[in-house]
Amino acid sequence: MLDLKQYEAWFITGTQHLYGPETLEEVAAHSQQIAAELNTKLPIKIVFKPILKSTEEIYQLVQEANVAENCVGLIAWMHTFSPAKMWINGLKILKKPLAHLHTQFNRDIPWGEIDMDFMNTNQSAHGDREFGFITARMGVKRKVVVGHWEAEETQRQLSVWSRVACAWADWQGAAFVRFGDNMRYVAVTEGDKVEAEIKFGYSVNTYGIGDLVAVVNAVTDAQIDELLTTYEREYELADTLKEGGSQRESLREAAKIEAGMRQFLQDKKAKGFTDTFEDLHGMAQLPGIATQRLMAEGYGFGGEGDWKTSALVRAMKVMGAGLPGGNSFMEDYTYHFAPGNNQVLGSHMLEICPSIAEGKVRAEIHPLGIGGKADPVRLVFNCPAGEGLNATIVDMGNRFRMIVNEVEAVAPEQELPKLPVARVLWKVKPDMATGVAAWILAGGAHHTGFSQNLTVEYLEDFAEMAGIEFLVIDADTKLRNFKNELRYNEVAFGGR
Repeated sequence: MLDLKQYEAWFITGTQHLYGPETLEEVAAHSQQIAAELNTKLPIKIVFKPILKSTEEIYQLVQEANVAENCVGLIAWMHTFSPAKMWINGLKILKKPLAHLHTQFNRDIPWGEIDMDFMNTNQSAHGDREFGFITARMGVKRKVVVGHWEAEETQRQLSVWSRVACAWADWQGAAFVRFGDNMRYVAVTEGDKVEAEIKFGYSVNTYGIGDLVAVVNAVTDAQIDELLTTYEREYELADTLKEGGSQRESLREAAKIEAGMRQFLQDKKAKGFTDTFEDLHGMAQLPGIATQRLMAEGYGFGGEGDWKTSALVRAMKVMGAGLPGGNSFMEDYTYHFAPGNNQVLGSHMLEICPSIAEGKVRAEIHPLGIGGKADPVRLVFNCPAGEGLNATIVDMGNRFRMIVNEVEAVAPEQELPKLPVARVLWKVKPDMATGVAAWILAGGAHHTGFSQNLTVEYLEDFAEMAGIEFLVIDADTKLRNFKNELRYNEVAFGGR
């Protein structure tokens, strides 16, 4: 499982020698107290670093942060007035995400005691504006959080940023495996993998199905039996898949594929993968339960060779680690155009992550109808009602674009006894006509990462860290405004 406590952010405080040793001791004490408080409230470790008083100290600190493996970013606060030219050299080399916390140690003005000594020490109100200018002047990507450090909302925003920073760190040097190539003739799942590695930090490489089959065929009976015991414990098995059932061997084959895929991914130190039903040479069935369970462990996945979605699903899983609800590969499959009750049925052939399931999950086997292989085993379930979102990253030729649509998942009004796949039903915000039109106008993919536990804020922070275009479709979306935003972005990103 994903453990965010392996990561840390450094809490850094700007000041200067002007104020004398007593003031600097007070600044350091205040900073330590804030860092200690945040360390108890944020999902990652918050590490206090000595207060920064000069160009040399700042530069040295940033150098150390850039190469510190577990440091995912810096939280900067200007307790006093920290002349911003001291920060230029450090900010020029900064490679890690930055959160600018605009706060002050005291929540309230001490009306009866406030004097010039207090004012000289507690001047974040303009010290942070000096820092804000230089980061703006230099075009430094950062998140600005304004509020008292003990306030719940301030801590919530920093928690979001810290989770996003973990996902960004997780992408750096990550490997994503493509079993086979892209689904033939499909456009949106393609993309510039070289540019992606330059922009995002992860690599994507293809391996022949024969490479995987060789590992699958080396799986032992003991490994298969261990997985079968897990299946029996965690899922409700269809009668034909139970011990002695007519299709028990198909379940053994599915377990063999799962064990082999997990071993392959571990050997390659990969964090996600893709496959395609058009390239299954040497495999008995398309990986269904295997893909679903690997996703539940934290691997990213994209169908039909969709490596961008595989990487995005992995990032979303890191961001949401430990939060209620889950994240999954998803596809807009079919519509319910009932007047006044428009809905989307999201699903895929097999590969929906059980982290988003509601109630008991069933393992079933059914014909797939495509791919020309044996009937695959898959996990079948519904998803609970609640707020959610769909996100996608597409390659627009001269830039990557992230699109996020807020949705509301709803309970199915009727049973779906003949639909042998996991599924989720949702209503598009602001409404079907507007939301889907905006998605299509933006070139949104038919594959997405579906989330129950992330909000737009997470994905917006992530797009900011990556330096890519970001579009949101939510309850406030108006098509005329959205079209204009697309036009403005063409100018901002240099057109095509």
